[in-house]
Amino acid sequence: MTRKSRRLILIAACGAVLALALGLILSAMSGSIVFFRSPAEVAAQGVAPGTRFRLGGLVKDGSVKRGPDQNVEFSVTDTSATVPVQYRGLLPDLFREGQGIVAEGTLDAGGVFRADTVLAKHDENYMPREVADALKAQGRWQEGGGKEAPKDAAKPGTADATLGQRSER
Repeated sequence: MTRKSRRLILIAACGAVLALALGLILSAMSGSIVFFRSPAEVAAQGVAPGTRFRLGGLVKDGSVKRGPDQNVEFSVTDTSATVPVQYRGLLPDLFREGQGIVAEGTLDAGGVFRADTVLAKHDENYMPREVADALKAQGRWQEGGGKEAPKDAAKPGTADATLGQRSER
């Protein structure tokens, strides 16, 4: 065997080992990958029952129904589609109607999303781009989210209605 053929066999063997390792890594990761979908994507793509994914959107106003044993039913919307959700457990403190959430679970045959994890998003920066775009298109998007400070609030010596004159210490 010549030196060139030994080198070629070594390179082929290393390539086969790398391909096998990559295949094992990808097959191990495929069970832990969870895709994110908006309610509109769930409605349009017809997700197969039993498929595990994350559902993100806003909790629809008037949809939260609390039952016995920490059972909660609510709907998640992105303003163009709505998906009913069932969850059993304690909800995050920030969970409320109109709030952005991400729920992880599976879709059942009836089209109800059975969540086993619910995360409340505390800032519009965490909102999925599709949901933010839909809110902007409908005119429901609010920049900033907080009240603006009065224009004279930063000026020293201005009067405050509840605290009186500000002191300069």
